Amino acid sequence: MTKSPATDNPRVTVTLKALVDLAKPAGMLSLGHANIRAAQSGNYLSHLKGRGMAFDETRLYQPGDDVRRIDWRVTARTDKPHSKIFKEERERPMFIAVDYRATMAFATRGVFKSVQAARLAGLLAWAALKQGDRIGGQIFSDDGCQELKPQTGKPALLRFLNALVNPDYNGAAVVNLAQPLARLLHHARPGSRVYILSDFRGMNSAAENHLANLARHCEVVLVHIADPLESSLPTQGRYRFTDGWREVLIDSGDKQRLQAYRQRFQDRQEYLQKLANKLRLTLIPCTTQQAPLDALNGTRAHPAA
Repeated sequence: MTKSPATDNPRVTVTLKALVDLAKPAGMLSLGHANIRAAQSGNYLSHLKGRGMAFDETRLYQPGDDVRRIDWRVTARTDKPHSKIFKEERERPMFIAVDYRATMAFATRGVFKSVQAARLAGLLAWAALKQGDRIGGQIFSDDGCQELKPQTGKPALLRFLNALVNPDYNGAAVVNLAQPLARLLHHARPGSRVYILSDFRGMNSAAENHLANLARHCEVVLVHIADPLESSLPTQGRYRFTDGWREVLIDSGDKQRLQAYRQRFQDRQEYLQKLANKLRLTLIPCTTQQAPLDALNGTRAHPAA
């Protein structure tokens, strides 16, 4: 079988070699765990909205134990007060959700949005490995979803990178973002750092609710990927676009249409920013032309106010 030229084009297709080659630049990416502090008493001070301590054991209550840590079930069963003991979670789960829907198979400059999403995901996975975090994620497309449970070590990293190249989808076809976000809410355990790499087309009220519930227990980072053409059409001219099956002819000389086009993109950006502000998420913009490392290092450490 003869491959089409696009099959081997790194601007269009995700390759395992390209993802493996991200190991070195990932060393320059900081995931910012410096804000996490845990005291021996079990208190956890962080911007993270989940637990920073993992349950270890239950023992008899001792003077000075925090009454909020009393294990009421064991206390009722034994008729003696018991306390829950927690230990600091050294390995933090990272869950990386990657959008491979049809809208992501597009670019006029740089690389396809889907390829950019995969490169960003690869960088994050390598950085998580170097930091000792558990690596897992979700890949979703019009054909369904695939989830990978967070695990430690290089085998988990390679499993994730291979899934980015050859996803194994299951479940119903993805119609809008509500479906993958509902599954993400189920699979991402409390205390995880969750990255969602997408163009965020198909957001609706159900998707917003799932995102809000996810943000209550996880630190959520939205990476908005866009092609320059999505923000503004070229200057005067007639341009033909195709997806291989259909063609669209656009006349950018129509000033009214040009302004309406720009406004739609600005409205979507403002919507995402307001949503991030409301839910206290981090929002990172990234174009198809931008170096993934520059995008993640440029704004990742600055959550929405």
